Amino acid sequence: MSDLYPFLLKPFFSERIWGTRDLSPIYSEAPGEQPIGEAWLTGDQCQIANGPLAGKSLSEISSQFGREVVGETSPQPDRFPLLIKFLFPHDKLSVQVHPDDEHALTLGQPWGKTECWYVLAAAPGSQVGLGLKPGTTRDELQQAIREVRAEQLLNWIDVHAGDMIYVDAGTVHAVGPGAILVETQQSSDTTFRLYDYGRPRELHVDQGLAATREHTRAGKVVHNYDGGKNTLIATQRFLVEKFVLKNGDWHLPRTEKSAAQCIVPLKGSGVLECTGSQPISISPGQAVVIPAVIHKASIRPQWDLEFLKCMVPEKKFAEPETELVARAPSPA
Repeated sequence: MSDLYPFLLKPFFSERIWGTRDLSPIYSEAPGEQPIGEAWLTGDQCQIANGPLAGKSLSEISSQFGREVVGETSPQPDRFPLLIKFLFPHDKLSVQVHPDDEHALTLGQPWGKTECWYVLAAAPGSQVGLGLKPGTTRDELQQAIREVRAEQLLNWIDVHAGDMIYVDAGTVHAVGPGAILVETQQSSDTTFRLYDYGRPRELHVDQGLAATREHTRAGKVVHNYDGGKNTLIATQRFLVEKFVLKNGDWHLPRTEKSAAQCIVPLKGSGVLECTGSQPISISPGQAVVIPAVIHKASIRPQWDLEFLKCMVPEKKFAEPETELVARAPSPA
């Protein structure tokens, strides 16, 4: 029998020029002195905070235990498949693009970067830019980059708390200030920065244009193909569900194929229990990974608890149904 147990992971804080020192309501304070843009919850470098394997990174554990941790649904047997983050944009993120799986292989990467954003909170007027306006070509985008007006070619849409946004690989995109996002993505950090509003940062225009699709499926998710009442998005690369517990407990569902489960608390607190291991107190700011080899676990709320559960599903869903309602971009 495996000695594995649910892992409470320490977040890894990533400094970004567009970030902030105010990480509330998720964190009471920010580490260091620079603006924080991202808190990585299931990054390769995130360390286990509980139990006999404390101090080891998620990358080390995935490599050591393989399918027992990552599950049969993971594309690779020894690498954790999902990277989950909190994003705290205080300024506009660069206009960027990520490669798809096929393109990533030519770069020596195991997979590309398709992602989704759950909008946890949003100030009035918060927007994201998704995809090129209809009829826009790569050549026109390249010209707009040279003329420092590339953001005008994106579909800017208003976002509100509770929205789920799908961003398939190859989508030119950007995030405006004012929202807190929970990003679930293929575990890749390959980003090509096409345009940065004149800020003096390195651009990757040629690589980015090569990865760009003129037509994508990005937008607000309006339909879920698995029919689950808790489902926010179902794709072949990730399944994200939201649960709200008040009185009853949540129990880990059984699946035909084993899969690692990521628990991301959003509000409130609770206790995760698993036979043979110490209970884990869970609250916003840290994720718990339940290794694929574990088939029985439960979560008991302490008063109220809201959390996301993210995994690579066994079923290969079609692309989600989305919609885009474009607005003019907010002024800088």
